[in-house]
Parts: sequence; structure tokens; C-alpha cells
Amino acid sequence: MAAKSEKKLKITLIKSTIGQVPKAKATIEAMGLRKIGQTVELPDNGATKGQIQRVRHMVKVEEA
Repeated sequence: MAAKSEKKLKITLIKSTIGQVPKAKATIEAMGLRKIGQTVELPDNGATKGQIQRVRHMVKVEEA
């Protein structure tokens, strides 16, 4: 049986982590982002939305 399809979010790093507070740097790293322009797909859930909220000034979010 196929797995239930969940909503996904495409998150792209658009600003450098240089000069950011350590918590923001750690959040970006935890999301799997390393380089500017890199995109990851993460599930659309509360934990992901909390991470996005903390680093909203550094990322671009789209529905996948």
C-alpha cells in the first residue's frame, strides 16, 4: 500500500548565516541547509513551521 501523501514545503536559503545569532545558524543547519540557493523539502507540520518562523528573514518558502 502506498504511503499517505503529506504536504511538503520547499525551503530555500536566500541569505548567509554569517553574522546571525547562533540559534538561527543552528536552525538553518538542522533544516539541512548549507549553501545559499540550496533548497530542501520538509514536511508541512508544526515543528517545521516553528523553524521557519525563527529564520524567516533568511529563507524563502513555497508549497511543493
